[in-house]
Amino acid sequence: MILDPGQAEVVRVYRALIELVVPRPIAWVTSIDPEGRINLAPFSFFNVFGANPPIVVFSPTLRRDGTAKDTLENVRSTGEFVINLAVEDLVDSVNASSADYPRGVNEADRLGLALAPSERVRPPRVAASPAHLECQVVEIRSYGEGPIAANLVIGRVVLIHVDDAVLDQAGSVDPRKLRAVARLGGDFYCRSTDLFTLRRPERPPDSQPPAGPAGDPRQ
Repeated sequence: MILDPGQAEVVRVYRALIELVVPRPIAWVTSIDPEGRINLAPFSFFNVFGANPPIVVFSPTLRRDGTAKDTLENVRSTGEFVINLAVEDLVDSVNASSADYPRGVNEADRLGLALAPSERVRPPRVAASPAHLECQVVEIRSYGEGPIAANLVIGRVVLIHVDDAVLDQAGSVDPRKLRAVARLGGDFYCRSTDLFTLRRPERPPDSQPPAGPAGDPRQ
């Protein structure tokens, strides 16, 4: 298959991208509007992009009718949001919160999800999620117009919450306890429970050890 984005329908391009760029972590975002009304929605165009300072990016694309989603309007207006970790026990609620509710509806309330106050930002956290990133907007960059156009919300993480129940004895997050979920194409999700480990190499495998003082190889 050859697909030219300049010639193909935008929905066909979108489907190809979400089927190929996988798995995608899910930003389950809580935000508020200027009146303080809470919104909760998932976004799989999401990742972390640095640690000094800690930067995350997610994209609430425009709807298929070209209008802005509530989350995008909220972060533009208030400059704050929280990313709640999407995990296996909550995946049905994550999926349900993606429905196109009328503006001003509190999805968490509709879904029976308890909320907890944040410490550095105004949007609350989903209490049942084992981890949260409290974020302040650094910049919003928009690319394109019309259906599924990108809006990169660049956020600085100002506080990280992690439930001790998902930590190992060394204080690191144990992926077997975390049980995060991710998005694939179509209606497919995946679990982060099929695990294997690879140690990162200290140098390229075909490189030679550095030479000693007289040109002798160091052992």
